[in-house]
Amino acid sequence: MRRRDLLAILASAAADWPLTAVAQQAKVPTIGVLAVAAPGTERFRQLFQEDLRQLGYIEGKTVQFEFRSAQVAGLPELATELVQRKVDVIVTWFTPAGLAAKRATQDIPIVLAAAGNPVETGLVQSLGRPGGNVTGMSMVGAELAGKCVELIREMIPTARRVAVLANAPDPFSKPFLEQIVGAGAATGTTIAPIMIHNAEELEAAFPALDKERPDAVMVQPSLPAKRSAELALKYRLPAVSFVRGIVDEGGLMSYGIEEADTYRRAAAFVDKILKGAKPADLPVEQPTRFELVINLKTANAIGLTIPPTFLARADEVIE
Repeated sequence: MRRRDLLAILASAAADWPLTAVAQQAKVPTIGVLAVAAPGTERFRQLFQEDLRQLGYIEGKTVQFEFRSAQVAGLPELATELVQRKVDVIVTWFTPAGLAAKRATQDIPIVLAAAGNPVETGLVQSLGRPGGNVTGMSMVGAELAGKCVELIREMIPTARRVAVLANAPDPFSKPFLEQIVGAGAATGTTIAPIMIHNAEELEAAFPALDKERPDAVMVQPSLPAKRSAELALKYRLPAVSFVRGIVDEGGLMSYGIEEADTYRRAAAFVDKILKGAKPADLPVEQPTRFELVINLKTANAIGLTIPPTFLARADEVIE
């Protein structure tokens, strides 16, 4: 090989080396996911990952995930852990997870995959101008809880008393109860709130309800849905929530967001942020699609006859 040709090859290799080194050192973004431990957690995880896959984010190739979930009391520690791992964005599922992440960092972007009333709970300044490092999807959960009271009256025309299990450590319990009490006043329904602080109180609540015999019991989504549904079935009480997880576990009815659509839009927020957008510049979005789900198997088990006209309105009937 002539000396001139050898020098040309070496020069070309030297020119390409910085680009190759940059490509090898390119950082794969890490998405931290913080969720309240509940039956719907796995469904959220699967849908959300698939939504990101559709946007080109392939786990292990173009993105890494750090998933964490716990009951409300354990969320702050997990949020701190994600911050220490220096994830590029934190995605949260349910209000307590969003609040734990916000307290843990003011720098890492936070995307709410589902959070009830983020303005009222202090997650954002306003929907249009969230400010700070938090944006994402609002579940309008408190309003949906109020709507559930109306639907209970339609599903059970004789219903006059509704017990409400509220998760005391969850700040969302305040707007949650406010909307339910307001809906109760508007429909002539007596609302009986029960504040739940721990698993023992949840267990004790149902024997007490068995003596009072309300016509239905509403369950705040951040409470253990599976156990709530089991206890409601045991004591033959119609259990209702605005998150469908309780119906999948044996509760009677849910009316809430169409989850697949909401998580798809949350994934779009993550995509924008990883491409350079700032959370403060991305208005919080509200859901536009909702679904009514009824567990007819549970209705039969507790001896409840649901009017055919109401069943016909359901988006899904579990038989």
